[in-house]
Amino acid sequence: MPERLSLYLSLIRWNRPAGWLLLLWPTLGALWVAAKGFPGWHLVAVFTLGTFLMRSAGCCVNDVADQDFDRHVKRTAQRPVTSGAVSSREALALGALLALVAFGLVLSTNLNTVLWSLAALAVTLLYPFAKRHVAMPQAVLGLAFSMGIPMAFSAVTPGSGGVQLDQAGLVLGLVVANGFWVLAYDTEYAMVDRDDDLKIGMRTSAITLGRFDVAAVMAFYGLSLALWGGLMTPYLPKWALTMGLFLAAAQVLWHFGLIRQRQRAGCFKAFTANHWLGFALFAATVLGYGAPELI
Repeated sequence: MPERLSLYLSLIRWNRPAGWLLLLWPTLGALWVAAKGFPGWHLVAVFTLGTFLMRSAGCCVNDVADQDFDRHVKRTAQRPVTSGAVSSREALALGALLALVAFGLVLSTNLNTVLWSLAALAVTLLYPFAKRHVAMPQAVLGLAFSMGIPMAFSAVTPGSGGVQLDQAGLVLGLVVANGFWVLAYDTEYAMVDRDDDLKIGMRTSAITLGRFDVAAVMAFYGLSLALWGGLMTPYLPKWALTMGLFLAAAQVLWHFGLIRQRQRAGCFKAFTANHWLGFALFAATVLGYGAPELI
């Protein structure tokens, strides 16, 4: 049992929290904006645990779908499913269990949030297969990693929930801003495996963008921060907005130094450090709405 547990933890990337933190910060930030402050411990717990569970379930599905490709990629060849240590049936069963627990958490919110969660599940299942047919599958991942934003606004709405008409523009803008951020950091991730992906015919943004990859990553970061800053201007005090953008922009400059030579180690370090950028924007949101409300 300890050995199986170790394999399952490896399957869900337990030792690599950066993946679920990339999902968590924009989702919690949306909760704070939707609630105009601290949304309550119930929703914080539901979305924090749900984010972790759904990201873990997504890893299970992704590894089963990609096992024939992963064995040809240096970074992924020893993953539990790819190496045969965990069967595809086991991995899918674990993923289904995790998704079911996450669904149970969403049931404690309201009807429209439950419906949004089903849409999020559909996009999550679609992403692994987009890499075979879409020139920039990172755009599909951007949508999958942004579904927590409309869910957060829906969960805060009384009654059956739903995104209110006067909030639709803000929600859409936050989804697009987050999508550009995902394009930036997942292109950095794709740059790590570019040589292997070219050999096996995998399609990624790093391959599609070619020699413009670094410039595109910087542009994606810039668009994300500019859009987020514009959207948050009416909601956050100037000092909080400035602090968040400054800390995030400083990290973007650091990332440029890491990826400009296109070395595997630098690109991977840039990707794994991205959750700090997301945390900077989340912290600015929390402080801007009043950190004492957490007490």
